[in-house]
Amino acid sequence: MVHGQSPWPNVAREVGLLFLGLAALSAVLVRAMISVGALDVPVDRSSHTVPTPKGGGVGIVAAYAIGTVWSLHGVGGLFEVPILGAVLVLAWVSYIDDVHGWPLAAKLAAQLGAGVVAMACGHVVRSLAVPGVVAIPLGYVGPALTLGWILFVTNAVNFIDGLNGLAGGCTLVGCVLAVAASPHSLGYQAGALAAGVAGFLPFNYPRARIFMGDVGSQVCGFLLANFAVLAAGSAQASLVVPLALLPILADVAVTLARRAWQGARLTQPHRGHLYQVAQRAGLGAAWVSALYWALSAWGGSCGLLAGRFGTGSPWVVPIACAAAAAPFMPWALFVQRKAKQAGITAW
Repeated sequence: MVHGQSPWPNVAREVGLLFLGLAALSAVLVRAMISVGALDVPVDRSSHTVPTPKGGGVGIVAAYAIGTVWSLHGVGGLFEVPILGAVLVLAWVSYIDDVHGWPLAAKLAAQLGAGVVAMACGHVVRSLAVPGVVAIPLGYVGPALTLGWILFVTNAVNFIDGLNGLAGGCTLVGCVLAVAASPHSLGYQAGALAAGVAGFLPFNYPRARIFMGDVGSQVCGFLLANFAVLAAGSAQASLVVPLALLPILADVAVTLARRAWQGARLTQPHRGHLYQVAQRAGLGAAWVSALYWALSAWGGSCGLLAGRFGTGSPWVVPIACAAAAAPFMPWALFVQRKAKQAGITAW
């Protein structure tokens, strides 16, 4: 390198080639899983009507794993190795569940174990860096909040994976914004996950030749939750992933609250999520998924802008959060009206 020349063009080229390579690897594995993956046979609550292979998340997990190993070599951080192991165990349990259908307790145990491993490696929110405000210490409640967050996000992304491209697209959006906000180790890991999803999505959207299955949705949810935990100490990045996840988390929270109010069993499978009701009411599945991508991009961008330009202003967080959440209420009311017009009463 010529003296005084910036190394960034070489780094950008290397990262770009890695991204393309990981996306290509993911695509190859996803294509293979179309032939060998277990079939998802439609039932009453399914959005699809013909048996469709699942297990496309195998490509996503492989791309993330290889990208993470590369980042460990390039930027250090051997403490991430146990977390990578926990991700692979979670992926294995989830894939077995895709094929054979394991009980809920086994899946929750795998999620809990992965969360505990992440926390043991230092992924704990002990203080929350808020743009425009001094860091808020969480003290002894930090570990409990961290584990609760990881479990909720992991399951929320799993619950939202019911329309072609919805969970994958929102994951891709969140990862891209995380890379923009965090150019270091978190950025590398988020980029690896983004590459895996980018290789998967052409096989899943707008027409699904394969689903990601639990092996993809649970790993995506777990990693997104961990990206948010890693960024919690940075005022520049702390809001990005949570606000990018806002449409997913709000849909799940509203659905759970409504079902609890109705006295329904929360663990019982259903078709009552807003995105599902919208599709049942006649809205195109591809359009619903694209809307959630847009909501995710809007929310994450609000968080990104707050981190970049909100220094010194205590109002930046409530404004960013209000702006990110603003489109969701009209969407919920719109879905309610469409459901009424379509004669959908039980949801």
